[in-house]
Amino acid sequence: MADTTLILSAFRRNARVNTVLLSTMTSADLDINDSRGGWSVGQHLGHLAGFRAGWLSHISPAHASGLPEVVAGTEENFWLTTRDVAQLAHALDKGDEAALNAVQAALDEGRGFEGVYTSHPTGFLMHTVVHDSHHRGQIMSLLRQGGRSPEEMDALDRRTWAIWRE
Repeated sequence: MADTTLILSAFRRNARVNTVLLSTMTSADLDINDSRGGWSVGQHLGHLAGFRAGWLSHISPAHASGLPEVVAGTEENFWLTTRDVAQLAHALDKGDEAALNAVQAALDEGRGFEGVYTSHPTGFLMHTVVHDSHHRGQIMSLLRQGGRSPEEMDALDRRTWAIWRE
């Protein structure tokens, strides 16, 4: 199989970017929304954690077992089950760990995931990075709309982009 060094590095950097973003959050930030029916900041963050657990339950159920659940409801109508930003961060960390373990197990066995990511198991990691980036962009927009100052947003941008520029 192909060298996985770059995708594993990108996935770990993605996790660090999520950590930086979450380190700036308060429980009040979780309620920020666009007032037009879109997801709140908290829903976006909960969705990121749920994305990992949901996909792992399909591609590697053993690795999804025991992951923290931070959302309830349906895919169309869901809500956070916690207001604790540290619990959201923990759920993301555990999901990332489980994703890496699932991919490593597949790599060790020389297989993809049945039904999806069949060509290479790291496709799941790439999907996660792209998915997270999409939602982080929405979160950043909501934080601006919610009153974060240009200086606060610039500081957050500098901290997160620095991770990708190492």
